[in-house]
Amino acid sequence: MTHVSDTDHMSDTDGERLGLSTEGLPGWLDPVIRVTRTVEPLQLSRFLPPEDGAGRQSAVLVLFGEGDRGPELLLMERAGSLRSHAGQPSFPGGALDPQDGDPKADGPLRAALREAEEETGLDPAGVQLFGVLPRLYIPVSGFVVTPVLGWWHSRSPVGVVDPNETARVFTVPVADLTDPANRATAVHPSGHQGPAFLVESSLVWGFTAGVIDRLLHYAGWERPWDREKQVPLDWRS
Repeated sequence: MTHVSDTDHMSDTDGERLGLSTEGLPGWLDPVIRVTRTVEPLQLSRFLPPEDGAGRQSAVLVLFGEGDRGPELLLMERAGSLRSHAGQPSFPGGALDPQDGDPKADGPLRAALREAEEETGLDPAGVQLFGVLPRLYIPVSGFVVTPVLGWWHSRSPVGVVDPNETARVFTVPVADLTDPANRATAVHPSGHQGPAFLVESSLVWGFTAGVIDRLLHYAGWERPWDREKQVPLDWRS
């Protein structure tokens, strides 16, 4: 996915235009905009898409809003019955469908908004997409994921649409994500370690925590935290 200028529009087959724009965004998002334009794939993760093109194309919506306690992110908790990443807090998102369009063009943008609407009831009309991050890879599920960043300029009610897919929908203040008391290192029985956040009665870890961790770091919002503080995961994770 190509990084965009202040305004970049993409066309799809039915003539509608879906754009990425940074016009009119709140000033506190400026550091995040810089991240979308400058970050390199290996700065986000060591797990990058296979060179042979394998993997299922997907997208997630990294949606920033502004709540009672300032900037916040929209997250959801996946249903415990799902085959992959069951019970994990995550960004709204999922695999691209054919109607989403070209995976190398505007397909991920459409997929991120469509999945967010299907999973949380979010009204896409209230979202301004302003950037994308490099595509990343989730080896355990074989997904190639494009994080799509948006600004929730007009809030709409959100909640669980299908309990078979989603257990909970919630927002997390960025202030809680940057609070050192809420940060830890998640340790999987396999030996893998990664960042974790203990927020809103949830343990956010895995891919979602990794993206949040890197955004906070490169946006300059990260505060020193105790990396020796560990949270063990079980084999079902």
